[in-house]
Amino acid sequence: MTNPTIPRHVALIPAAGVGARMAAGSPKQYLDIGGKPMLRHTLDAFLSSALIAHTYVVVSADDPFIDAIVPEQGVTVLRCGGASRMESVRNGLRALAGVLADHDWVLVHDAARPGLTAGLIERLIQDTGEHPVGGLLALPVVDTVKRCVADDVSTVPRDGLWLAQTPQMFRYRLLCQALDAATDASVITDDASAVEALGLAPKLVEGHPRNLKVTLPSDILIAGMYLAATPPDHT
Repeated sequence: MTNPTIPRHVALIPAAGVGARMAAGSPKQYLDIGGKPMLRHTLDAFLSSALIAHTYVVVSADDPFIDAIVPEQGVTVLRCGGASRMESVRNGLRALAGVLADHDWVLVHDAARPGLTAGLIERLIQDTGEHPVGGLLALPVVDTVKRCVADDVSTVPRDGLWLAQTPQMFRYRLLCQALDAATDASVITDDASAVEALGLAPKLVEGHPRNLKVTLPSDILIAGMYLAATPPDHT
């Protein structure tokens, strides 16, 4: 029997996007990589982790693809996707009212990051621990960064710069509060930015390049190469 005093870790995957930049015949989360849909790779990563109590995926109300790829157990489909990622996550959280406790941890993960592994999930959960805010996977910037505005080019110091990945892990109540307080979806580009808008600072946990977000057609090949390789230890 589940102990209500011990926080659970659940996954929430917003998957209602249309993937316009991919220019494909179906939403990008359903494109084939290595013999199965991208979203199924993502679901399988959470299903392979003993630390995840359950996985929820948020799709649009009229999504015609999801039923064919969701496994029989371990995943619940929430047909309440919104016009933006932020809205889909917020709708998914509202649908889970009464299901999740305030102190439960929610790991929000992009459907188009198929390179996630059980090791990365474990690293995020263990390194974040009982952090008062939460944490997210991210990569420190290693390349020289340039800013170009009206043909004026300058170099941006990369010290302290990180590239945010997902999952991003926050307590259920805090994440609900942060997204309910957000009013501009164009400003809230990820869940951490909504939490940061409350004046809070999440912990950054180093991720891995294999956990890239598939955005352009060329990313499909890169993701496929990572998925074909054996994941490094603890990632």
